This record gives sequence, C-alpha cells and structure tokens, in this order.
Amino acid sequence: MELKKVLGITFLSGVILFSGTLSSVNASKMTVKNSAENDLPNVKILATGGTIAGSSESSTDTTGYESGALDIKTIIKAVPQLKKVANVSGEQIVNIGSQNMSNSILLKLAKRINTLLASKDVDGIVVTHGSDTLEETAYFLDLVVKSEKPVVVVGSMRPATAISADGPLNLYNAVKVSTTKEARNKGVLVALNDRIGAARYITKTHTTAADTFKSPEQGYVGEIAGDKVLFYNEPTRKHTTQSVFDVSKFDKLPQVDIVYGYQNDSRYFYDTAVKAGAKGIIVAGAGNGLLSDAALAGARDAVKKGVVITRSSRVGSGVVTHEASDDKDKFVTSDSLNPQKARILLMLALTKTKDPKKIQEYFKEY
Repeated sequence: MELKKVLGITFLSGVILFSGTLSSVNASKMTVKNSAENDLPNVKILATGGTIAGSSESSTDTTGYESGALDIKTIIKAVPQLKKVANVSGEQIVNIGSQNMSNSILLKLAKRINTLLASKDVDGIVVTHGSDTLEETAYFLDLVVKSEKPVVVVGSMRPATAISADGPLNLYNAVKVSTTKEARNKGVLVALNDRIGAARYITKTHTTAADTFKSPEQGYVGEIAGDKVLFYNEPTRKHTTQSVFDVSKFDKLPQVDIVYGYQNDSRYFYDTAVKAGAKGIIVAGAGNGLLSDAALAGARDAVKKGVVITRSSRVGSGVVTHEASDDKDKFVTSDSLNPQKARILLMLALTKTKDPKKIQEYFKEY
C-alpha cells in the first residue's frame, strides 16, 4: 500500500485519514455533483499556484517548499467537504509563486472572471493565490470585476504537505463565503485564517505567521466562526460594478514603478525609471510620504517628462495627506493605499487619463 500526504490528508489506497478520523471514500465518487443533481450554488475555483498548492518532501518544511506544485484538481479532491456547500469545479489559470504574478496574468484572470460571472451557471468565484502578492491581485480584481456576485481570493501560509496545513480550511471557508448572499456586492474579498477582509483594506503583515493578513486601520469586514459566515462591516470605497475601470479590451497596462525612500537616497532611481519607460512612479516615502531633496529633484524632473508621481508611504498604515506643495509639483497622493496597491490603482488610472487632478480624484474614490 502507498501512503501519500497532500493538504494535510494522508491517502492510503483510496482511504483518507484526516485529523485522526478514518472515513472511506471511493475516489471515483469524489467528483462534485453538477447543478442538475442538487440545489447547491455553483462555484468556480480559478487557481494561480502559490503556497496553497505548495509541496515539500518534509512535513515540517514551511519555508523552503516548491510553490505551485499541485494542480487544482488535486487540491479540490483533497477537500471532499467542499461538495457539501457547493458544486465546485476548478480551472488552472497559471501555477506560479505569486512573486511572479505579472500584468498579463492579471488581465487574463480578470477577463476570465468576468466571462464566468456573466453566466447564470456561475454563482461565485474563488481564486487561489500565493500570499506574497495576494493583496495586489485582490485589489486589481476589486477595481475591474464587473459583477455583484462574490469573488473571494484565498491562499495559505503553509504548503499542502506541512503538518497543520492551513490551505484546506482556508479553501473550504473561501468557498463557503462565496456562496453566501451577504457576500454579494461587497467587492472582492480575501479569506484566510477565519477572517474576511476587503481587498481595499487587507494587507500581509508578517513573513511567515498564519495570521499575517490584517486590516490594521479599517478592520475586517467579517469572520468565519465554526460553520457560520458573519459580516460586520461594509467596504466604503467604489469597487466592481461601481468602478469606471474596464480592462476587457486591454492586452497590456501602463508601466508603473515603485521607488523606495531611505536615508541618503538619490535621484537616479527616478531617472532610470523614466528612461525605462515608466508612465507612473509610486514613491514609498518616509513617514507621511516625504522625499529627500535629491529624490524630490528626480521626481519633479519626471513630472516634466510626463510621468505621474504618486506619494505613498513605507510606514504600513495611515493616510498620506495631500498638501499645497503637491498641487504645485503636480504630485498625486495615495490616501491610505500602501505602495503596492497604489501602483495597481495608478496603472488603471493611466488607462483613463494622465491628468494628476483627475487621478487624485480616483485615489479619493477607490
């Protein structure tokens, strides 16, 4: 007999050992029923890889694993409890570590989601994703998905082969959230570690801890307690069907780079970004998004060459306030968006306009 452990479940010749409980499962019956056979909602899982699909030879390895080693069919089969809450089917978009997520993949994913949600046969979408850039993808989708139906992005902090892997429960919870009527018209949601976050507000705060995703200032919008999905807050910024951004006809996005501020920095990062074709630059400035004199000179020259400069902050939370000097310099400020999310919004804003005043309005609205 062959033992194989995937997603915290040990497979033994067609028998599943899960959390010490033995339950016989005929592998041929683990496919999810179609909508004609029950009244459960239909949920499509779009997989992009990441830790939730990660694998290692050691069950104690939680950092040196291979991301995106498992395909979505394997992941779904390893969580048979999904068939109790939805008619689930999977589709592999890519299978990568999220540090390799690109604009072209974001566009492919968004277009596929919009196509699926336009069908009456799909009630919700779950996107599996690596945790490192999960918040960026979630926020991008929050701005370009054109449906009130639930879209939930999910990942994990431990690979599928790890002791106490968090992926299976996170996936189960994400699917469950996507089936609730309360999740409709809340924008794109993120579900990890029993918490539900709005894409606009959630961020990764710890390199390895399971409770890494938090909303430091605005708070979570809900939680999963036992088998209940509970919502407490509403996202207040424009999203999804309220958004003016439409990527259906785009095959590329404007180049936007991020320049990190630090003591003794210089202007050459700005000069290099402009030379490399940047249409926008996000400044991860010190404190309230401040630039050194040298960096300020580089940023001002970039504006003269048609590049949109947006001041954000490296601090991690708080609003970057808009000052009279920003109007003079024709700078945009990021409101409470961190640099990586400010980049997402600026890319989309640049598909509509290069006017910093109009772009500033977008940062107030989204």
